[in-house]
Amino acid sequence: MSHRDYGTALVVGAGAGISASLARLFARQGVRVALAARDAAKLRPLTDETGARAFAADAGDPQQVARLFAEVTAEQGEPDVVVYNASGRLRGALTELDPNEVERSFRTSVFGGFLVGQEATRRFLARPVEQRGTILFTGASASIKGYPHSAPFAMGKFALRGLAQSMARELAPQNIHVAHVVIDGVVRGPGRPEPVDRPDSLLDPDAIAETYWQILQQPRSAWSWEIELRPWVETF
Repeated sequence: MSHRDYGTALVVGAGAGISASLARLFARQGVRVALAARDAAKLRPLTDETGARAFAADAGDPQQVARLFAEVTAEQGEPDVVVYNASGRLRGALTELDPNEVERSFRTSVFGGFLVGQEATRRFLARPVEQRGTILFTGASASIKGYPHSAPFAMGKFALRGLAQSMARELAPQNIHVAHVVIDGVVRGPGRPEPVDRPDSLLDPDAIAETYWQILQQPRSAWSWEIELRPWVETF
């Protein structure tokens, strides 16, 4: 089996940036696109542009995750590729962090990833072996290095990386490809223009999306479980 055929892609934690670029790329490739966010209304411009469908769901709630997969399946078909792009960004001095806010951040960054990955896996395993799908997790610099005043984000991203690694080793022999993408750098966006004197110093979300697509095309004889992406000026 050289490549998989993808009919439906589900992107959880959708918004501007990487997930928007993924939606555009999937749509160009003829893949039906489902986008999930707590506030589905904010996705209207993107759904109008790409023809994607938007679904409201809190990824940290087991019932809402189960309902999300059921709704996507009913409207667009069972997802063949699932991307977990949500994260809880919370900054502050360690002694001043609100434990309740830290817990919410952690639920978004990793517990939601567990719930989405678990539900996708259950559905993939119910299929014939040759028809199983792919699960991709979006990581960050914080997946591999903690920064000052960013403990909750690092906790979540480190844990998400561990989840992805464990899932990849468990599920690869069952023909489910799991991969984690470390976004090690700042992503270019509408509110974050590139410095004129430093071209290509920010990560291009369209280029990131292309790498996700390349992962999806990997033959199973040589699957990646993790890829790190950084601009040429990023220090290692």
